[in-house]
Amino acid sequence: MTTVMNNLLYGTFILYLVSAIVFVVVATESKNRSKVWRRLAIILSIAGVVIHVAFMITRIVIGGHFPTSNMFEFIAFLCFALVLAFIVIFAIYRTYVLGAFVMPLAVVLLAYAAVFPRNIQPLIPALQSHWLYIHVTTAALGQGAFAVSCVAGLIYLIYQVGKGEKPKHAKYLEMTLIILVMLVGFSIASLLFQTFGYQASFIHQVNENQVIEEYNLPPIVAPNESKAVKVDQFLSYQGPLFEAPSWMKGEKAASKFNSVIWGIVVGLVLYAIYRAIARKNLYQLLYPLVRKLDPELLDEISYRGVAIGYPLFTLGALIFAMIWANEAWGRPWGWDPKETWAFITWMFYSAYLHLRLSRGWVGMKSAWLAVGGFVIIMLNLIVINLVISGLHSYA
Repeated sequence: MTTVMNNLLYGTFILYLVSAIVFVVVATESKNRSKVWRRLAIILSIAGVVIHVAFMITRIVIGGHFPTSNMFEFIAFLCFALVLAFIVIFAIYRTYVLGAFVMPLAVVLLAYAAVFPRNIQPLIPALQSHWLYIHVTTAALGQGAFAVSCVAGLIYLIYQVGKGEKPKHAKYLEMTLIILVMLVGFSIASLLFQTFGYQASFIHQVNENQVIEEYNLPPIVAPNESKAVKVDQFLSYQGPLFEAPSWMKGEKAASKFNSVIWGIVVGLVLYAIYRAIARKNLYQLLYPLVRKLDPELLDEISYRGVAIGYPLFTLGALIFAMIWANEAWGRPWGWDPKETWAFITWMFYSAYLHLRLSRGWVGMKSAWLAVGGFVIIMLNLIVINLVISGLHSYA
């Protein structure tokens, strides 16, 4: 059964990857030559969602619970929510170029999910609640719609900056694209080191217990006041270069902080290589894909993503979350780091809707807000989940 589950996961990844490639082909082909490609692109993405559902059902059968209880399961479900939201919005607007950006993001998210341990473990008492699954899945579906809104906003920015009308926004757009490259770099590095079986481990004190913290990437940073147990050599480097600060006490915080550093380093190296070869900004590379689009349509799609995601996120991240928190910990709200960040995210999108509907913030302002909102979500997913200690540290 486990083999079937893994094969379904690989099948999902392949379908998303091929769909991404076909969508890019559609975005660069003429209308007369791309009719078959257009149909194939959306069929592949739908097939990927179907196989993804089969993967989740298989995992439920094996583990006995809905697969959203750890980082691998949540990010894989967020990937599913992203593609599902894209298919819904595509059915309304039929914008194929959107898929040329959404599907590669789905591939990156699923690759990022695969970095984390995929073994199925018994749930701790706090996770043994149906409200947890309702809370997490609803919030993730809202975040998937926000991600599509972000992509549409990003395409809008590439269109406006690429044609030279908004030069003041160019450096900020390029910085945003570099952050995406960092996520790609981290996924590539992690998968490569996992493939070659790299291992490192350190022993250190957590409360009154001796804990062994394992690494899947060469250690740039070690746990605070730790001692190396095993460190495989990578080229001539063994490391680490320094220790994590003492306040970084989340679950395996040092190894996760090490992963964040690797993502930044590899992303910057990839970007430097690209610039050395192409000698132009990333948004200039992407502009030919979007130059024929209607900017007003992109603006509307970006707003539609928020309009769909906002009520889902409100229910999942706030209302259902408070019901689960009351059941798990005896209080509906406690300003845990994850709770605080969920509230910040909700306030941000509330401000987005207010500024757009009441203040007329459309176009560039709306696009930047859509992109900024998903950056906040990714900060929550990467930094808050991985580094900062709290009641949600089991994730």
